[in-house]
Amino acid sequence: MKNRWIALAAGCLIQTILGGIYAWSTFVPYLMKTHDLNAGQCGLIFGVTILTFTISMIFSGWVLTKIGSRLTAGIAALLFMSGYLIASFSGNSFPLLLLGIGGITGMGIGFGYVCPLSVAMRWFPEKKGMVTGVAVAGFGAGAVLLSSIAERLLLNGMDVLIFFRRFGICSGIILLLAASLLVEPRISKTNAGRAHSLSSIFTWPFYVLAIGMFAGTFAGLLIIGHLTPLVMKAGLTEGEAAISVSIFAVGNAIGRITWGKACDHLGHKTIPLSLCSFAVTTGLLLVPLPKSALLLTIGLLGFGFGANFVVYASSISRHFGAISFPRLYPLCFLAYGLAGFIAPGVGGYLADKTNSYDIPLYISIALVSFAGVLSYMKINAGKTFDNDITAFN
Repeated sequence: MKNRWIALAAGCLIQTILGGIYAWSTFVPYLMKTHDLNAGQCGLIFGVTILTFTISMIFSGWVLTKIGSRLTAGIAALLFMSGYLIASFSGNSFPLLLLGIGGITGMGIGFGYVCPLSVAMRWFPEKKGMVTGVAVAGFGAGAVLLSSIAERLLLNGMDVLIFFRRFGICSGIILLLAASLLVEPRISKTNAGRAHSLSSIFTWPFYVLAIGMFAGTFAGLLIIGHLTPLVMKAGLTEGEAAISVSIFAVGNAIGRITWGKACDHLGHKTIPLSLCSFAVTTGLLLVPLPKSALLLTIGLLGFGFGANFVVYASSISRHFGAISFPRLYPLCFLAYGLAGFIAPGVGGYLADKTNSYDIPLYISIALVSFAGVLSYMKINAGKTFDNDITAFN
């Protein structure tokens, strides 16, 4: 019993280290100022990192089923560290930075992300939602922690590439130690479920989860990708806009844990509930609001966005079983990568054309509402996929 708490703590630590990638914008001004990169190159590095992260999760899920979470997380640690070390010796070379951070570190994140979730769900089969929320909340917290440390050191004169080197070594050691603590329990057939083939992605339960993931993250990434200009158009000052980013992050972390607990109690009904409530909250951005109400809305948007990283992971494990989770969840998570590739660019393009974020928000609301209604209809059509390993009618 003690092992499961150690494994959960180790998983949270891994997610916190990996989540530091969301602090990337902290390094952009220093890379531009001292290493001759431009904003487009810095943005490309981050975009490629996210894309590599989501794609490599598919392969890592297969590896995990073959060699276990501990060794897979160890591979993740070595890849994550190697990428930062390569970047630290890049000088002013953009290709080396892209290879190091975007390619190799991105692969490390993909290999490491699924390990803590898989182990936690096996140790806590009765609280899959809660432990998933706790684990992925660490991923969000990592950005806040790393940005705080990096900003202090960089402002005191440390070169950004030197920071990459030291962070790569320290984080690699921490990841390796945490990986060694990812002990997997023996799981019974009752908790594990039967193993599902990849043909499961062509069933309605998987369609509903993938569509929900895409819709929710499309809207959330569109908003967070343009949050500062969006709220400034709504009347906030630059300083208040910066505060709104932090409020979104706090709401996101709280949402991941809260939606996880809700998933344990409500099961798959949290899918339409989270989507429809997110659509309503997004709609509030189209209404003139006092500053205090607007900031509260931003917090609620972060809260709703957090559901995407808990509800679908828990639902896949609940429906398809813990054994199938490492193979099927990465495929569902591809919807997040696709949304991240499309949403911010589409939102920015439409905002440039119309000088307003109204049309991007209407598209987001329509997409999330469609996914919410679809999931509600399918979950309530005959047998729900709360009934163990049964599919929708």
